[in-house]
Amino acid sequence: MPSTPTHAMSSGLQAVIDLLELERIDDNLFRGESHDIGAPQVFGGQILGQALVAAGRTVDGRPPHSLHAYFLRRGDFNHPVIYQVERARDGGSYSNRRVVAIQHGRPILNLAASFHDGDPGFDHQADMPEVPGPDGLPSTQDLHRGIADRVPAKLKRLLEHKPPFELRPVETPKFIDPAVRPPRKHIWMRAWDKLADDPALHRHLLAYVSDYELLGTATFPHELDFLKRPVQMASLDHALWFHRPVRVDDWLLYACDSPSNAEGRGFARGQIFSRDGCLVASVAQEGVIRPLDDGR
Repeated sequence: MPSTPTHAMSSGLQAVIDLLELERIDDNLFRGESHDIGAPQVFGGQILGQALVAAGRTVDGRPPHSLHAYFLRRGDFNHPVIYQVERARDGGSYSNRRVVAIQHGRPILNLAASFHDGDPGFDHQADMPEVPGPDGLPSTQDLHRGIADRVPAKLKRLLEHKPPFELRPVETPKFIDPAVRPPRKHIWMRAWDKLADDPALHRHLLAYVSDYELLGTATFPHELDFLKRPVQMASLDHALWFHRPVRVDDWLLYACDSPSNAEGRGFARGQIFSRDGCLVASVAQEGVIRPLDDGR
């Protein structure tokens, strides 16, 4: 049985864990609740995490090694989400599932996930970037408080939301320093509290948090002041590969870069390392990024 932490858990983290406890409606049908993080739509990481949970509920004994998803429509956080799972394949070593997330009778996300027992084989990984550790770095919450009096009302509501993870950026965030810079950034992240020793829970929460911070990397080479001019940013797709076991209640380094931004779409990649340098996951995402005219 997984061990359970003995102390009270922060409400934000517990709320996300509760969101990942889907209700089974039928053999391949699940329902998940939503919550409001201050954005006009459901947070994409929530839909990713819940869709992965739904897929995993139909697989026996195999952990996920990858997922690929397309965001189709904005989610409505005032209503639950239905997850319909198709058992595409169960082979000798791999299982594949397709999931459609549905709200108001329409799909809002398509996801494919692959599951694998794990086999012996070759082993290598990329080196962890040499950056300052998390100790002594300010959190995003600390940085948000420093600009609270200058933030437009819509953005302020989002920035005031306490995420379930503590986030400590190595570089100055774009919303504080709009100057042009190389499209690379690094951010330390960990869950606010210790978690049960349940590998599935840690993978699901990693899927959730992998949608934080990544796409914004594609804005770094451009002089954008988020406090003065609105910018539309929305995820179009998301891919995540689980390489090695992970604990999200220990510090993880999210190393992000953006090789391209063109035709209203930014592309960003991420590597997630444990504090001791183990590459635990890789991420890729493309999204809409375009400045908006006043009143648009």
